Amino acid sequence: MGKLIINSYGEFEKLAGKELGLSDYHRITQEQINQFAEATIDHQWIHVDPERAKKESPYGTTIAHGYLSLSILPYLWEQIIKVNNTKLLVNYGIEDLRFNQPVLVNSEVRLRAKLNSIVNLKGVTKAGIKVTLEIRDSKKPALEGLLVFLYHFVV
Repeated sequence: MGKLIINSYGEFEKLAGKELGLSDYHRITQEQINQFAEATIDHQWIHVDPERAKKESPYGTTIAHGYLSLSILPYLWEQIIKVNNTKLLVNYGIEDLRFNQPVLVNSEVRLRAKLNSIVNLKGVTKAGIKVTLEIRDSKKPALEGLLVFLYHFVV
């Protein structure tokens, strides 16, 4: 499935209630986890100490930070959709976010997105995107929630 191209509010509105697509899978590596730990100053052993995690973690290995899983959503979102004719995109909020299960190191995740709601607020498009971060070969997703974006279309 190719990237969905949106050129106007009207085109976006027609997709209300529909699945927008799936991203490619992305492997979460120990290097990425370590870099995230550095950036966020969160060096909890369950994320950054593979030897200790192997011995003491209930997962037998390190896991990605929950917020690392959340932070890759924009990267995966851009694989699903391209919204043209905008002068600004604002991350407006996250609603009902749930971390359902940890992402083990070297797991592959992908984003599933659905346009839950769309509203024209005096020329600003408020889009509610239901997101699910799926883990390859797992029935239970890593996280689910509603991302809210404000798209400022060029008039």
